[in-house]
Amino acid sequence: MTHMVTLAEVNENKVTPGLLGFVVFAVLALGVWLLMKSMHRHMGRVDFTEEPAKAPGGKAVAARGTAPAQRTAEATGARKAPSDQ
Repeated sequence: MTHMVTLAEVNENKVTPGLLGFVVFAVLALGVWLLMKSMHRHMGRVDFTEEPAKAPGGKAVAARGTAPAQRTAEATGARKAPSDQ
């Protein structure tokens, strides 16, 4: 019974992270978690409402009730194809 199974091997030629490595990893993980929590809170405060786009003539283009492609075409002053009219 000289070869008993040990819970931890001690080898002078092998480098392991040990307790200090675990503590550093845990602190980094906690920091990332806190940053993500803070970012989620700040992103919740952001208002994503858009103001109506101005056409080249100076009048506001309606932003509600039209398709995004149509709003873009109206904002850039693009003309409709004859088949679309």
